[in-house]
Amino acid sequence: MFRKVLIANRGEIAIRIMRACREMGIRSVAVYSEADRTALHPQMADEAHLIGPPPATESYLSFERLLDAAKKSGAEAIHPGYGFLAENSNFAQAVKDAGFVFVGPPARAMQAMGSKTEARRLMKSADVPIIPGMEETLASSSEAKKVATRIGYPVLLKAALGGGGKGMRIVEKEQDIERAFDAATREAQGAFGDGSIYLEKFLQGPRHIEFQVLADEHGHVIHLGERECSIQRRHQKIIEETPSVALTPELRREMGAAAVRAAKACGYVNAGTVECMLDASGSFYFLEVNTRLQVEHPVTEMVTGIDLVKWQLRIAAGERLTLQQEQIVPRGHAIEARLYAEDVAAGFLPSMGTIHYLRMPAGPGIREDSGVAEGNEISRYYDPLMSKLIAWGENRTEAIGRLARALREYRISGVRTTIPFCLFVIEHPNFQNGDFDTRLVDTRLHREFLELPASSEMEQAVAAALALSIKQNGSLRPGEAKSPESSAPASGWKWTGRRDTLSETRK
Repeated sequence: MFRKVLIANRGEIAIRIMRACREMGIRSVAVYSEADRTALHPQMADEAHLIGPPPATESYLSFERLLDAAKKSGAEAIHPGYGFLAENSNFAQAVKDAGFVFVGPPARAMQAMGSKTEARRLMKSADVPIIPGMEETLASSSEAKKVATRIGYPVLLKAALGGGGKGMRIVEKEQDIERAFDAATREAQGAFGDGSIYLEKFLQGPRHIEFQVLADEHGHVIHLGERECSIQRRHQKIIEETPSVALTPELRREMGAAAVRAAKACGYVNAGTVECMLDASGSFYFLEVNTRLQVEHPVTEMVTGIDLVKWQLRIAAGERLTLQQEQIVPRGHAIEARLYAEDVAAGFLPSMGTIHYLRMPAGPGIREDSGVAEGNEISRYYDPLMSKLIAWGENRTEAIGRLARALREYRISGVRTTIPFCLFVIEHPNFQNGDFDTRLVDTRLHREFLELPASSEMEQAVAAALALSIKQNGSLRPGEAKSPESSAPASGWKWTGRRDTLSETRK
């Protein structure tokens, strides 16, 4: 096993990896930019190295600076986390060429899955269902019109490289193809440095289901069950859970077997995720393989009891995967809420600022993976994800109840967050009944949330005063003041339906 691992990332995922390293007796090395001098992750590591100015291109995305830090620290391996360079095959190869171990799949597997058109070809050959569409990139908008006419509208134009909803356009009719093609190409070029676009059938009202896979260097591949990720805004996930209420035992077995075939088809090694779309008829289609650890990996860990990061490290060190498929017996239900520093009323725009007060929830069945602390700044340079709140229960009802309780316990001031919106979503009848698809937030829930009464400036001023009072006095007597801005009420307090702050009114 490695003695020292450098983590080429920041925030909550860097801390998550450090904790796994510490439990395994591995020393962790953090890297940080000048904007992250006071951040939590360099403080948590065994040692930390400054790698450059705030822009990610000059720090967290710099091969040279990361490899130099690894050499200076004496690290034997580099874990990329997720985001930044986690799915960059050139970085994976550069790490190997420099004499380090890359904690992730080999560059060849990343290259195969990094191109969505190449991935579609591979999946088709492995008898994994794919969405009707192209296995080649488009040469022009004229070609796009021909393909769209053949498979039928609506269609989806997608970047061949990258993800996260970038370089993606839905087209309902032929006269919109040219404009959508130009816009998707420009966006893909700007986001991924490659403007290649392909076309596939747009599925109406699908659910987003993904399967976690683990694979070692010796050809052994298993899956650890599914995660439902259909609660999204602008193609980006907000709430994730396992198991999915949409899957029957038979469909779960079929999709799990297909996920294993997909991993084997591309020569996958380490932890990865096979993402699929499930239509209203119960048919599923391959979407992509995420060649890294997923943001939502904790829900799988909560129901299986398997530490995915530890297995990533063991597999990277050449160990055999000792887990057998029949040993994977998930227990209970787990749900994760991603907590962003975002202004929901402004269309989920990032909310920059300093965290003045922070109190995180705890209690039975609650896990909180955080990357922030009081005094930290939410910077314009990086993703505004602050933490992930995960709840486990014996069943879905208990898990939802625990997550709602924990969201109500959360206290934060200084930035606006998605905490009230996450609470609104999981207590909405559509979510509680399992009646949703990937469109629910964008077409309904966001609008309904914004129709709630907004808090007044006076309420927000009182909220800030409360945060200071709690920090100075360490307590709060009911009736003294309003709850902190962007927080949910403590247990025993009732949300009165205002979307920015919450009242101290007793139940």
